[in-house]
Amino acid sequence: MKSILCRVSSRVATNVTRPSTVRPLSTTAKLRASTPPPASENGAINSRWLSDLQSKLKKSLTLKIAPSKAEEVRQRLAYLDENWLQLSAGREGYLADEERRGVDRHAVQWGDMDMMGHVNNVIYNRYAESGRVNWARKLAQFSDPKHEQEWYDLMTPKGVGLILASIRTDFKFPMTFPDRVTVLHKLVTKPDYSSDRFYLEAVMYSEQHRRPAAKCFEDIVVYDYRAAKKAPLKPYMVDVMRATFDLQEQRKQEAEKKVAELHAFAKEVEDSAAAA
Repeated sequence: MKSILCRVSSRVATNVTRPSTVRPLSTTAKLRASTPPPASENGAINSRWLSDLQSKLKKSLTLKIAPSKAEEVRQRLAYLDENWLQLSAGREGYLADEERRGVDRHAVQWGDMDMMGHVNNVIYNRYAESGRVNWARKLAQFSDPKHEQEWYDLMTPKGVGLILASIRTDFKFPMTFPDRVTVLHKLVTKPDYSSDRFYLEAVMYSEQHRRPAAKCFEDIVVYDYRAAKKAPLKPYMVDVMRATFDLQEQRKQEAEKKVAELHAFAKEVEDSAAAA
C-alpha cells in the first residue's frame, strides 16, 4: 500500500504521502488530518462477553433444572451461535447485515502471516481499505438509483471523491491462518450538510475467535479533484449517511436489549437451580 505507512506496534498512526497512482480513498501530500479521529462514544465492552455468556449457559445444563428449562437454554445457545456477529457488532453500533458488510468472511491467506506466525500488522490496514471502499459503494443501494454512478465515482479521481487523510489501527489479538475475517465500518459522528470530512471506525472480526482482532479509526476528506480542494458532501449523500447513523444507534439499542435479556435469562436459570 503505497499511500499507507505503517509501524509494527500495538497502535499504528499513519501519515500521508503522495501515491504514484491514485487509489480509492487514498491520501495525497496536500491533505493531512488536523485532528485525530474522535473516540467512539461507546463504553468499553468486554470482548469476551460472548464466550463468557455461552459458558454460563452451557454450565447451567449441568445443573438440576427442568427439562423444559434445559430446552430453553439450548435454544438460547443456538441463537447466540447463529447471531453472534449481529449482536457483537450491533452493541458497538455497527451494521452487520450482509448488504452492509465491507468484507464478508474473507479467507485469511497463509501469505498474510509474518515470521512471527500471525497476520502481519500491515494486512489489517489492507482489510480496512477494502472494507472502506465497499462500505461507501454499498451506500448507493440506499439512495435514489439515479445517483448510483455518482456513488461509485467517489472511488475515482473523476470529480468529487473521498480521500483517506489518516488512519490509526489498534490491534486486539494476533489473528492466524486459517481463519475468516469480516470487516464492518460505522460513522463515528452524524454528518451535516456542510461536512467536507467525516470519521469512520472499522472493526475486523475473526470468525474463529468470534471477537475483534483489530479496529481502525479513519479520517475521511471529501475532495474535488477538478478544483483541487476540499468540497462538501452532496446533499443526497448526507441524507443517506444521516439515515445510516440513525440506524446504527437503533441497532445498538436493540442489541444491548437482547444481550441484557440473555444475561437475565442465564441468571434466572442459575437462581432456579440453586433454589431446587
